[in-house]
Amino acid sequence: MPKVTVDGQEIEVPDGATVLQACELAGKEIPRFCYHERLSIAGNCRMCLVEVKPGPPKPQASCALPATEGQEIRTDSEMVKTAREGVMEFLLINHPLDCPICDQGGECDLQDQSVAYGRGATRYHDSKRAVTEKYMGPLIKTVMTRCIHCTRCVRFSEEIAGVDEIGAVGRGEDMQITTYLEQAAEHELSANVIDLCPVGALTSRPYAFEARPWELKKTLSIDVSDAVGANIRLDSRGREVMRALPRTNDDVNEEWISDKARYQVDGLGKRRLDKVFMRRRGKLEASSWDEAFKAIAKQLESDNSSIAAIAGDLVDCETMFAAKALLKACGSTLIEGRQTGMDYDVGNLAAVNFNSGFAGIETADAILIVGSHIRWEAPLVNVRIRKAVKRGAKVFVVGPHWETTYPAEFLGEDLSVLGKLPKGAADAIKNAERPAIIMGGAALAKGALGAGLSLADKFGLVKDDWNGFNVMHFSAARMGGLMLGFAQSGGMADIAAAAPKVVLALGADEMNFEPYADSLKVYIGHHGDKGAHAADIILPGASFAEKDGTYVNTEGRVQFAEKAVFAPGDAREDWTILRALADALKVDVGFDSFAQLQTAMIAEVPALGEEGLANFGALPAADKKAKAEGILNAYPIKDFYLTNPIARASEVMQRCSSELLGNSELAEAAE
Repeated sequence: MPKVTVDGQEIEVPDGATVLQACELAGKEIPRFCYHERLSIAGNCRMCLVEVKPGPPKPQASCALPATEGQEIRTDSEMVKTAREGVMEFLLINHPLDCPICDQGGECDLQDQSVAYGRGATRYHDSKRAVTEKYMGPLIKTVMTRCIHCTRCVRFSEEIAGVDEIGAVGRGEDMQITTYLEQAAEHELSANVIDLCPVGALTSRPYAFEARPWELKKTLSIDVSDAVGANIRLDSRGREVMRALPRTNDDVNEEWISDKARYQVDGLGKRRLDKVFMRRRGKLEASSWDEAFKAIAKQLESDNSSIAAIAGDLVDCETMFAAKALLKACGSTLIEGRQTGMDYDVGNLAAVNFNSGFAGIETADAILIVGSHIRWEAPLVNVRIRKAVKRGAKVFVVGPHWETTYPAEFLGEDLSVLGKLPKGAADAIKNAERPAIIMGGAALAKGALGAGLSLADKFGLVKDDWNGFNVMHFSAARMGGLMLGFAQSGGMADIAAAAPKVVLALGADEMNFEPYADSLKVYIGHHGDKGAHAADIILPGASFAEKDGTYVNTEGRVQFAEKAVFAPGDAREDWTILRALADALKVDVGFDSFAQLQTAMIAEVPALGEEGLANFGALPAADKKAKAEGILNAYPIKDFYLTNPIARASEVMQRCSSELLGNSELAEAAE
């Protein structure tokens, strides 16, 4: 490790580090616009100039200069100060004086650094150049006159997202950043360029001029739009969530989030259930909590055990545990979280977990994806796989073709291929040091889990320091529900066969309600979506932003989301509804507060009390006779932007579905 001196302080830096990284290790702040630690080095803004000896008698760009033994680096000399002032002066030559009306005001790197490192006055008197606005779709608002050509957006699209949609045309003063033929940016991570842009050139179109950053309350939360569990920050004003932004977590989402995670939050204020409703003469009419609870108790009469609970995709662990406690007190075990009808074996949770971890899958050198459209089911995991491919990994896919962002070989739609992989795929997995398989929802629905485990055993996917067997869920509630035992051996078929008198649908909007025509269907949820339309009684609940809750992602990582705002109208937090229902049914659930509920939950499942990866132990023994049969002709997600009731209520997500995917009929139906 080379030793360098930074402003008189000697430090050791890792091999391959740049001078800029050396300065940061020494605690020095280096201004920059083009440099970003997750992107390739461009070295084109020249703001990070420092003085380095031995070397030329002029300041050098620290982001592109390797740190070597014996360097003496000065970040505070008069030469460096004057050089930075000059660079800032050039950057501002064509920059418009938009600060009072710029949507980036208060969060603008150029604004902050011009104050800290600029001259304080301009010497430029000629005309400024102007650039026409570029259309980048329904999510990104552009004012390209403000662009300083840092090329962060270009590098993100090419290197992280893997979609060459944004680039530069022209040279010198004629250079402009634009999308290809000025079409909309269509990939699922496109809006991350808004966070990357150091000026107000790329801002959020839906959020434009809605609020200033200093007006907002910031709450740490977890994204529930998929099973990745991306760390997000909800910014709210009063009782309204204004926006969602990513939080850095290198183990989960790095510092990116999907467009759905970012923009579905505008659906939190639309189509909300804020009153109790009961179906009378075929129509839902406003009612009271007391009437609803009496109707449920009357339906059960003296047999409290004839009750079932089905959890939806967005439900937190506390709500599921409260429902389980209620049913246990009633003498029922009819609980299920796989609302679409899957019934795979959950006797060993290691067999339904993403065991490699998101960070670990980057190091895999051969990956077999079975029945998963990863780009839609988990865009941030797709980014990790792309990194693995950059390092030399080979990817094979079983299932219908989808547009990958990396080279991949599709092996067809017939699951029987798992019994005998083509020679190229078999050799690649056999010879790999860290082979991995990813089983998706389409594969689980076809009963291919056993064949996947058999394949893992055959190719030695589990080694001393590596477990390459992975299951990709796409529901935020799935792993938490499985940890709490929210699953029947026969899945939803067992629930329907039991013909319960009362069915509690906990935000379950994707389930088929037809088998429960004779049951009293009680929907506890927050949006007037499919579940509410089928319900006989609606009890308005709270969304993920309106309650504290624990979520477990598909890699078994336990995370906690905080309450950002209050639920509207008469809506209540789900656990309080279930607690009040317990009183109406005259049963004891053992908790009266959220703290007591959480304590009881952790006592039953200790892993839910420790934030981090849960330990599910070793994979179960593989069944040598397990075979996969059937054709994978479709994936569970038909429309990336409209996968849950919050997204379907979102005007922005409807517009994305219509414009980017061409699903105008789906968007109109959602309205």
